[in-house]
Amino acid sequence: MVKTVGSDISIAVESFMMKNNMKDRIDGFSWEFNLIESDVPNAWCMPGGKIVVYSGILPLTATESGLAVVIGHEIAHAVGRHGNERMSQGLLINLGGMALSAALESEPEKTRNLYLAAYGLGSQVGIALPYSRAHENEADKLGLIFMAMAGYDPQAAVDFWSRMSEMGGSKPPEFLSTHPSDETRIKNMEAFLPEAMKYYNAR
Repeated sequence: MVKTVGSDISIAVESFMMKNNMKDRIDGFSWEFNLIESDVPNAWCMPGGKIVVYSGILPLTATESGLAVVIGHEIAHAVGRHGNERMSQGLLINLGGMALSAALESEPEKTRNLYLAAYGLGSQVGIALPYSRAHENEADKLGLIFMAMAGYDPQAAVDFWSRMSEMGGSKPPEFLSTHPSDETRIKNMEAFLPEAMKYYNAR
């Protein structure tokens, strides 16, 4: 099922990119969809169109459309080249820290360590984490469009994320998380659904 849904959505993505003169975004992509046996409810992507789904997320996806939510989201990360951007951003943050460290060489060690600790938290909260949430929001929206074009009902996204939310567990406050809170994510998706439904080609 993972390969079937993945193939359907990748075909829709290629069509979307062609129609919007963005074919270069997927040049060199070699789509690959793999299922890994693991109780962890997770999925991830690598640059170039390699998508991995863990079997632990399948009970939460419940249907093909639910699985399309997950795969569409991960494909959107790959197409958006979020992995590459995150690596570039991480390098900038590290370089900034190196520059700060050099500037503080004259300070006593204890003072320098306090500055560096504050910089580390500041760079994470101020730059890296919000940037990651922006990627998540973009992937949510594009994922809805991609799954809709492939014939999967994007309304399944709200049900899927509601089930994810019901899993509970310890979650950090949204401003300290790389992902939007479940409530924010669901609210954003509900707001975007009318746009996504314009692309829905029911099977």
